[in-house]
Amino acid sequence: MPIVAIADGFPQSVFDAFEHAGWTALDGTSWNESELFDHLPRIDAILVRSRTKMTADRIEAASRLRIIGRGGVGLDSIDLEAAKSRGIQVVNTPGASAIAVAELVILFLLALARRLPEADRTMKEELWEKKNLTGGEVFGKTLGILGFGSIGRLVAERALALGMDVIWHDAYPVKPGKGLENQCRKVEFGKLLESCDMLTVHVPLLAGTRGLIGAGELQRMKVGSYLVDCARGGIVDEAAVARALESGHLAGAAFDVFAEEPLGESALRRAPGVIMTPHIGASTRESQERVGTDIVRKIIENWQPASGRE
Repeated sequence: MPIVAIADGFPQSVFDAFEHAGWTALDGTSWNESELFDHLPRIDAILVRSRTKMTADRIEAASRLRIIGRGGVGLDSIDLEAAKSRGIQVVNTPGASAIAVAELVILFLLALARRLPEADRTMKEELWEKKNLTGGEVFGKTLGILGFGSIGRLVAERALALGMDVIWHDAYPVKPGKGLENQCRKVEFGKLLESCDMLTVHVPLLAGTRGLIGAGELQRMKVGSYLVDCARGGIVDEAAVARALESGHLAGAAFDVFAEEPLGESALRRAPGVIMTPHIGASTRESQERVGTDIVRKIIENWQPASGRE
């Protein structure tokens, strides 16, 4: 009977599905570092999200480990080279949380344009700032999408429905599909920065994308433009964004992901016009169920016991 450790938060249905399939599911959501290392040698599979990092030393300690499941898109929390060297499969759920993240991006765009956080705050301060809270519309504005994978395309569909002009750039060949190739324009990276009124980031965190949006790139964006990052912390230079907001070059920014999580000392905390959320892009009930169903299926379908073991 294979043993799977569920190290991060997943719905109860994930535990039930593994048990129904004849697996033993261990609840590791409360394990500390020592407890995790105590359990690693006895597990055949492990299920993680963003909190638990599968580093090389942890992978080495998990002598029976055959498969790592990542509930979500990014794999930067897993040492892929260490897993590959051990012949350990790594599976994830790139599409399961895409709708939830795309909807949060649209929420951020609208909230930034209409200055929603400021309006809410001043109302709670018993102020009536109607005359001072004139915002803007997203209708007719140009949205730049950096990274045109599953989430980027869903954002594009929703932005088009709002009457936005959508341009996009991706370093890799992609097929927009669903007729999007006739409604959105692909442009070069520099043109994307210079042409958009609002920019949203949807690329993975890799060596080549770390710090991809820095001070130089921000200066190429229009004065009064907006930036949204719901992808991965470290892609956007947070300190550079804070400076661009303080100077007025950026009108606003929204972050759901950060270079350091949980967020510690950051210039963004003091910068004007920032909306920040604690990495909740995939945190909807519907998304969690889809992620759970998808990752359980992939682990069970790809499960192959080590040779010599039943």
